[in-house]
Amino acid sequence: MRLALAGDTMLGRGVAEALAQASPLSLVTPEIAALMRAADVTILNLECCISERGSPIPLAGKPFFFRAPPRAVELLVHLGVDCVTLANNHALDFGEIGLLDTFAHLESAGITWVGAGPNLERARSPVRLHAADENVVVIGFTDHPSAFAAQPDRPGVAYVDLEHGLADWVVQAVSEHDDCVLVTPHWGPNMERVPQPYVRSAAAELLKAEASLVAGHSAHVVQGAERRVLYDLGDLLDDYRVDPVLRNDLGLLFLIDVDRGQPRRLEAVPLKLDYCQTRLAAGEDANWISRRFRDACQVLGEEVTELDGRLVLTW
Repeated sequence: MRLALAGDTMLGRGVAEALAQASPLSLVTPEIAALMRAADVTILNLECCISERGSPIPLAGKPFFFRAPPRAVELLVHLGVDCVTLANNHALDFGEIGLLDTFAHLESAGITWVGAGPNLERARSPVRLHAADENVVVIGFTDHPSAFAAQPDRPGVAYVDLEHGLADWVVQAVSEHDDCVLVTPHWGPNMERVPQPYVRSAAAELLKAEASLVAGHSAHVVQGAERRVLYDLGDLLDDYRVDPVLRNDLGLLFLIDVDRGQPRRLEAVPLKLDYCQTRLAAGEDANWISRRFRDACQVLGEEVTELDGRLVLTW
């Protein structure tokens, strides 16, 4: 099985305006779309709701609210997305009604989701995907904000207070499956070059519980990898202001080969995020993100090689 993993995908605000004026298929170039569709299973973090209803949630200190139009689903289908995680700090930007609309739009397109639900049980429920004679169980959760946490009778996200340790329900969900288990947490603060100590501790706990692969997001920049943990997948598509030092306009698409339930090989493809459009990185842009990932992995004890412009890790 080949997994394609992409990071934060924000289809609201400026991207929503672009969707209203151009074909959804034009926001990610054909080369990237082809790579994602060619994978057996494609998963990303959908960092917005999909709805035409609701109003910005009155949450103290929250400056940004992301809502994509229903047409955004066409882009997800074009990219071959099989599953999204909604466990993040923007799933309820437009309230419970916006989240419920998101479920409906995804379901109508045949796209499943983890990390959120109409109640606590569904929000915490893993999803099993099958392809190429392999199964992958996907589990999603977020460590912020607590106000978005699902309740037994209220829609919301699967929330875990990671600074106080990994929740028992996550450990149980990971350990009770014999298939390839992918955990995709939305953890840590934005724009951080390296993972926080509590994030690394949570990753170690997930591996101890026998997670096959951990692929996080939230920082908006790619971080390093170690022992089958990708601390941050970076971004796939957005309209964000570019940090001149951390270069959140450069990212990676991760292609991971799974054999007999275990991830064996990773290829990372350099990406360039322009305003509301993503293309393959080239020239110095590709060199910069390649150096960044290699250096970050080396600090964590992983040696990255390069083959035909792609970054390769083997386990």
